[in-house]
Amino acid sequence: MYLRKRALRFSLVFLFLIVCLFLFSVQLVLIQVFRSSHLADLAQQQQNHYVKLEPVRGTVFDRRMRPLAINLSVQSLYANPRQMSSQDKLLAVKKLSDMLGLNSSYLENQLGRKKYFVWLVRKLPMDLAEQIKKLDLKGLGFIKESKRYYPNQNLAAHLIGFAGVDNLGLEGLELAYDKDLRGEFGWMMILRDARQQELMLDKGFIPPKDGFSLVLTIDETIQYIAERALEKAFKKHHAKSASIIVMDPRTGEILALANLPTYNLESYNESRTEARTNRAVSYIYEPGSVFKIVPLTAALEEQAVQETDKFFCENGEYRVANHILHDHHSHGWLTFSEVIEQSSNIGTVKVAQKIGLETVYKYAKRFHFGETTGIDVQGEVPGILKPPSKWSKTSIGAIPIGQEVAVTPLQLVSAISAIANDGVYMRPFVVKYIKDSHDELIKGTDPKAVDQVMSADTARRVKAILQKVVEQGTGKLAQIKGVNVAGKTGTAQKPEGGGYSQSKFYATFFGFAPVENPRLAAVVVFDEPHPNHFGGTVSAPVFREVISDSLRYLNALDAGM
Repeated sequence: MYLRKRALRFSLVFLFLIVCLFLFSVQLVLIQVFRSSHLADLAQQQQNHYVKLEPVRGTVFDRRMRPLAINLSVQSLYANPRQMSSQDKLLAVKKLSDMLGLNSSYLENQLGRKKYFVWLVRKLPMDLAEQIKKLDLKGLGFIKESKRYYPNQNLAAHLIGFAGVDNLGLEGLELAYDKDLRGEFGWMMILRDARQQELMLDKGFIPPKDGFSLVLTIDETIQYIAERALEKAFKKHHAKSASIIVMDPRTGEILALANLPTYNLESYNESRTEARTNRAVSYIYEPGSVFKIVPLTAALEEQAVQETDKFFCENGEYRVANHILHDHHSHGWLTFSEVIEQSSNIGTVKVAQKIGLETVYKYAKRFHFGETTGIDVQGEVPGILKPPSKWSKTSIGAIPIGQEVAVTPLQLVSAISAIANDGVYMRPFVVKYIKDSHDELIKGTDPKAVDQVMSADTARRVKAILQKVVEQGTGKLAQIKGVNVAGKTGTAQKPEGGGYSQSKFYATFFGFAPVENPRLAAVVVFDEPHPNHFGGTVSAPVFREVISDSLRYLNALDAGM
């Protein structure tokens, strides 16, 4: 009886072991065959930590190697929720929400995710990162990254643009040259133990490739001079917007470009789209009398008119088809030179009628109105210039004086620079060259002559007339003591309701100096200045201040001071 009971007990135990073995075998087969990939991936995630190595974004320099955009080291905070207990998470939310200025629900959501890695805050200031480290909160860690920094905040904002939190260019040159600036990411895989502690071992390493740097044609000092003068006049004349461009007419290099309203590159996310728009290349407007350089150049180059030829300016009223043309001041007989000096609309239209609409159009095209300049900046628009086949009966009385056409400030400064440069039209550009971190040249930009707008002799004659505009005509407020200046004023009514506004104007002045050897050319445009709205009283003084201060600065550099 006793032996029989032992045999039964033994059989039951043996059967139990057989069943367990069978179940374990089935489970093992399921694991090996059906869940092996999933468990291997899980083990990989627990034991291997992939670290993305960020490259250093290239620096943006001005022409004298002064940094306009740089990268600084910062710390980014992450968490490993799987390593944290509920108590750890509650403590982290309590400590960090006020310190970081974050909503507690956001932190709770991030820490509630079943992941080994989640970002909490990117690009923290170093002092704040040190405060968090001192809290010694379980499951939190830091990764060293870099943050784009703009030391001059809003200086040249519309040219430089900005990069986002991931150091990717979002606007301006930061976007246009993002591929060159951003570099290439590297990777490193670090081993971790079962407690998720990093071991000082790596299984693979691909170093990051730092981005290239841009060296611009912009001169930080001239840019500052231009922005200071523009802002002062912008406030004084209560303008809606304003633009200024300073160019070297001999090379096409843009030395300064600014627009108002503007924005702070350090807080670009707080700005409006309007403030971020580069009006100097992206906005068009009817230029008014500054466009008179077209019939002026055409008449002299075609030898149709001499400077001393006289035109009767109808005492201020002149009919063109069914339209009555007016001058701001009544004039009788004026020489051709005086027509430009006094900015007579009637005299200019009579010159245009003499040379013909086809010739006016030909020279407008030679100045490259109605097309882009080819500048290496995104967002440039071509403007508007209708072919003669689309001109109306009144167009000959409008286009020569800057109506029924639309231009950008960049087109204007390029045009006046062609006159300064003995008739040679240069392609404007802002990136001088691209270099690597070892100062090796990657790519350079050479000055490029695009067109011969007029002969050197005609350019000399046009310069002389434009010099008289400043000395004794409408541009007197652009005079610089001891420097010969040439330029032209423009006051244009804004189109409104199928006609022209009687209270809204564009005020423009463009010119160059010194006349004998032009070193700087500039255009200044104000939109809706008031109560003063004339180009000669609003824009010309800004030109004078900017060119005068910039020439003193350049002369001081030449003298080695």
